[in-house]
Amino acid sequence: MLKFYYSTAPNPMKVALFLEEAGLEYDAIPVDTRAGDQHTDAFKMVNPNAKVPAIVDGETTMFDSNGILLYLAEKTGTYLGKNRGEMLSWLMFVASGIGPYSGQAVHFQHHAPEKLPYAINRYRFEAQRHYNILDARLAERPYLLGDDYSIVDMAAWAWARLVPVVLGEEEAGAMVNLKRLVDQISARPAAERAIAIKDRYAFKTEMDEAAQRNMFPSNY
Repeated sequence: MLKFYYSTAPNPMKVALFLEEAGLEYDAIPVDTRAGDQHTDAFKMVNPNAKVPAIVDGETTMFDSNGILLYLAEKTGTYLGKNRGEMLSWLMFVASGIGPYSGQAVHFQHHAPEKLPYAINRYRFEAQRHYNILDARLAERPYLLGDDYSIVDMAAWAWARLVPVVLGEEEAGAMVNLKRLVDQISARPAAERAIAIKDRYAFKTEMDEAAQRNMFPSNY
């Protein structure tokens, strides 16, 4: 059975959504990043980059969430869209833009020991710019690749559902097309099951000094 190493962060959630949409059987293995599970020797044998998600599928071990999505979609022949080039472009747009800028915007606004206006402005601006590109595209089509629900929508959903945290409620409310996609996907039974994965394990919620050391070791 496929092993899925996860937390409730956006990148693992996009993989959880695909697994549920595709009806794949999997063994969900929690990796509590605030508790430091990602730094254990056992987990770094799975992902030397010490991040979630990761999967072990028979003899294949994979990490990086969008790479996992592409692998699983190609393996099952599902949710790939009709135009491979277009799918790859938008999938990598999420991987190289949406995810990194959102993560850094959240970090510098909510977790950095110093509030650095330059960093906050830089990452908020780029996160908002990228989300606005998705919002504008969705004004003209139901899904990011057109009429077909795909792994690109799954990848975007995992981050876009947190736009209020990344940018604030006002900015999130202005992106009506993106919100429509998020709400539409979140109402799917597979998404409800994916979101419920959080109830399978009591992840550490405190961002105390130990958690900060585990999450941001460069500061210590």
